[in-house]
Amino acid sequence: MPLLVLFVMLPLLEIALFILVGGAIGLWPTLLIVILTAVLGVWLMRRQGARAARDVQSAFTELRDPSGSLAHGALIVMAGGLLVLPGFFTDSLGALLLLPPVRSWLIRRMGRRVRVVGGRHTEAHRYGGGAVIDGDYLDETVIDQAAEPPIPDRPLGPRRPSGWTADPH
Repeated sequence: MPLLVLFVMLPLLEIALFILVGGAIGLWPTLLIVILTAVLGVWLMRRQGARAARDVQSAFTELRDPSGSLAHGALIVMAGGLLVLPGFFTDSLGALLLLPPVRSWLIRRMGRRVRVVGGRHTEAHRYGGGAVIDGDYLDETVIDQAAEPPIPDRPLGPRRPSGWTADPH
């Protein structure tokens, strides 16, 4: 029922705002604002979305919990979608979601209501009591003595438990 009210009330609100703004500034400036906010929304979504994607990638690389970066990225995509939709109310919501402090506040607020539960392995599964597939392998790695020694990987940083890697017990 709340979704039905949203789908009925949102277009009515947008139409009312179009009439009010159009009556105050005229038809062409109103249409220009709608087009400019759509273009701005796409541009900002691409720019900040790319930054959020880099943050997620660096969180994975540094073995940090990526959930904050993922949440920011999802809200940025939502903000861009709201800016692309024609309307002043949706543009206002989209512009607010593009502000990092607003996104952080929303994530904290939603975080209080969300509980993430990870899969737990039983002791039997952890120590081989689960399904076992028997197999043989042959290591066919050939070491070329004339080749340069391999460059060691960079250190992964400190091994801190995160929301993804912490033992729940």
